[in-house]
Amino acid sequence: MASPTVSNDALALWEHHLQDEADAAFLYRVLAQAEPTPKRREIYLRLAEVEDRHTGIWRKVLAEHGRETGVPSPSLRARLMAWTARRFGPAILLGLLLKEEGQEVKGYLDLYKETDPGAVKDAALTLARESAQHAETLSGIAGTSGEPWHRTESGGFLRNVVYGFNDGLTANFGLVAGVIGASVAAHIVVVTGVAGMIADALSMGSSGYLAAKSEREVYAHEIDMEREEIRMMPEVERDELAMLYEAKGIEREQAQRMARDVMANPERALDEKVREELKIGEAHTTPLKEGWITGSATAVGALIPVAPFFLFEGQLAIWTAFA
Repeated sequence: MASPTVSNDALALWEHHLQDEADAAFLYRVLAQAEPTPKRREIYLRLAEVEDRHTGIWRKVLAEHGRETGVPSPSLRARLMAWTARRFGPAILLGLLLKEEGQEVKGYLDLYKETDPGAVKDAALTLARESAQHAETLSGIAGTSGEPWHRTESGGFLRNVVYGFNDGLTANFGLVAGVIGASVAAHIVVVTGVAGMIADALSMGSSGYLAAKSEREVYAHEIDMEREEIRMMPEVERDELAMLYEAKGIEREQAQRMARDVMANPERALDEKVREELKIGEAHTTPLKEGWITGSATAVGALIPVAPFFLFEGQLAIWTAFA
């Protein structure tokens, strides 16, 4: 019978992690079978053995709380992923496993923060560290950089201008074209076009504001997560930072020395990781400014189909609007 101090939800979560680790071990062996390069095949088999150990950790944790379990069979999802790899090549499965390892790191870090001191908390930290190392290994094989559990992509200023301008132009052009087709007076076209411009600018401006606000919240969350990673698994973060330096052309020994120096100061390490890995620079704008930029660009684009009716009359205004 399960310990009364552990909820059924917690036990279900641990069983979910157990299944994930068993699936990962199975998929690494599938990768090894499909890999023609002996060195990579050996790496995949070593990763599978580590996943077997992770499976054992969760089986032990569950047994201590009254849930005796065997080694789970691969899930249907894992079998489908394996079939995909055998059918279309291992590159697809490599990308999927990289994503899976990233999600595991994030999940184990959350579990560590939410769990009281004890065997489960210790296991979560160990598994987070080793999953992070797996993600780094797979990133090296796949030729990617950064930590896959962080997501900080952003389009920036130019995206807002282009997106807003294009939306305003196309949306209001359709509105003006429809009104012109009804053969109404020129002042009706102007009023309709201006109303459409205002509505579209307000809509896009508010969307830009909300998107920028959400983006800042995501950045804050990712930075907080990076701070926790530096605190909980500094060795992994040090190696990651050294690899980032090496990618810039710095010699390996010097890169490792620089990484050790940076990691000696946690705040400096955080600043460096945020800049080099997450690619988050100093905020030069605010959500309100982002909203104004997007809304203004939309208004300019929406004004173009209407502008000829301020300057010309009749057919000349119509043909100029369509030009």
